[in-house]
Amino acid sequence: MVMMPIKTVSVLNGSQGNWRPAAARRRRQRSDAFVLCPRASLPCTVTMTRLSAGTLDDDNLRSALKSVRDGIADRLGIDDRDPRVSWAYAQAKCPRGKFGVRVEFESKQGI
Repeated sequence: MVMMPIKTVSVLNGSQGNWRPAAARRRRQRSDAFVLCPRASLPCTVTMTRLSAGTLDDDNLRSALKSVRDGIADRLGIDDRDPRVSWAYAQAKCPRGKFGVRVEFESKQGI
């Protein structure tokens, strides 16, 4: 398990303002996830848990974690649609002002 101090927001609701800062945020999230992610053996299941004071519905949760997912896939040396990796999403509440993404890897032996 690894904790990533990455603040995630949904990109589907369109409230992020100008596209340039939003694109920079996505690049930074992807890069941070790449650097912080340990290597894992394949096949595996990757569970990303968004930690925030608020919660998102399922499609917004996936959208908020997309750049993190891309960074993890980069670190694993795969495309994020590689069938050897299953992606799971969760969220947990934490105190206001705190945030992060908890990433857990579970090996799928025998597959």
